[in-house]
Amino acid sequence: MAIADDTAVPVVRYTVTVRVEIANRPGMLGRVATAIGELGGDIGAVDLVDRGGRAVVRDFTVSVQDSEHARDLVAALNRIPGVRVRAASDEVFLAHLGGKIEVHNRIPVKSRRDLSLVYTPGVARVSLALARDPHLARMLSVKRNSLAVVSDGSAVLGLGDIGPYGALPVMEGKAMLFKQFGQIDAWPIVLDVHTPDEIVAAVKAIAPGFGAINLEDIAAPKCFEVEQRLIEELDIPVMHDDQHGTAIVALAATINALQVVGKKLEDLRIVVLGAGAAGFACTRILQRAGARDIIVLDRHGALHPDRPAIHDRGPKEWLATHTNPGHLSGSLVDVLPGADMFLGVSGPNLLPPEAIPTMARDPIVFALANPDPEVDPLAAAKYATVVATGRSDYANQINNVLAFPGVFRGVLDVGAPRISEEMKIAAARALAEVVPRRELGPDYIIPSVFNPAVARSVARAVARQAGKEGLALLRRARRATIHYL
Repeated sequence: MAIADDTAVPVVRYTVTVRVEIANRPGMLGRVATAIGELGGDIGAVDLVDRGGRAVVRDFTVSVQDSEHARDLVAALNRIPGVRVRAASDEVFLAHLGGKIEVHNRIPVKSRRDLSLVYTPGVARVSLALARDPHLARMLSVKRNSLAVVSDGSAVLGLGDIGPYGALPVMEGKAMLFKQFGQIDAWPIVLDVHTPDEIVAAVKAIAPGFGAINLEDIAAPKCFEVEQRLIEELDIPVMHDDQHGTAIVALAATINALQVVGKKLEDLRIVVLGAGAAGFACTRILQRAGARDIIVLDRHGALHPDRPAIHDRGPKEWLATHTNPGHLSGSLVDVLPGADMFLGVSGPNLLPPEAIPTMARDPIVFALANPDPEVDPLAAAKYATVVATGRSDYANQINNVLAFPGVFRGVLDVGAPRISEEMKIAAARALAEVVPRRELGPDYIIPSVFNPAVARSVARAVARQAGKEGLALLRRARRATIHYL
């Protein structure tokens, strides 16, 4: 079974610190603690802030269900005679005060000589060299190790179209992950434009200062056009992570899951629920890796060439003509019987648990909708041999962070101008190999995001594949004579 016990590891989503002024009388601290407990709050810490003659000020750190629960808690405390809430702070908001990233100088500026080296007059020589030969920017500027995380805020996490301001904290977080796991200097770039033409023009305008572009949280179907046009029009790597990061990790998890159940990719019948960005990319990479029989469904049912009214004539038309060799039609429960693997990149509670027993022996279920998967993992584990989700509180988390830091680290290291399909497959195979074969099991098919071998292994595989394809341009440049004196 994918999950052995009946209790998921709880995830604390909201923790608040409530500063409370309490009358300095016996029993008052107990009344406050009791009130918090009666409202369902879980006290993690109580800290003394100030003790006066008439009142004591304490900070209570409390885990609550959500922001509404926190407001109810504050209101209840204020109703206690002798108690006044001075302030209540959400630790998530506190962590975002002033932003989550900052810039540090690599070279100290402590003297006039330092100033003349990094700025005027010395910098003029480097500027002229780059003006004559822009390719030198990869060696003589921040471009070498920089990346733009670009979003228009049209499809942020599970929040939908919340615009560039709503996207900004998420892009900051993404930049942190690039630095933490890939040692890449990433900048959050949120755009207050939304058409493909506008997004492409904006990214092309800022591209000279960056070594790569990570597209993030851009809604389908425009994300497909934006990515393809930028790949064609820029000489630096561009990847829409919502598509290809998910696909790389899903392929890695599939490779190892097949080791557990003793099946081969080319023999599988795979049902993919979700025909958006992630569903399209997952289908493409699984096919390139060897899968032959994949059925993709959108909200209207299975895609096939004879189905009328395919509204998105781009990716969905491609899926309709390049998948479902048996031309099956109908809903998920109609096409699931006999399938070896279910891959969900859609929405919550769309796979009935009782449909899983209709699948082939030792079924594999990847329910990746976040935060609520297509099927409850505990219910799925009663019938499926391997279960994976996109969540951190269950076994086998399929998380994009396992892919994107290493993929971009690899292409930046060798100066590759693009990320090929073969590089993505190489990344997936390297990621799968991080889990030793002897340790593979139903609840361990994918490594932890904190495993230090992950990004290194993926980066090496991507760089090696770039070399095989003749795309390791920086290695060639290093061997060349640089004329800038």
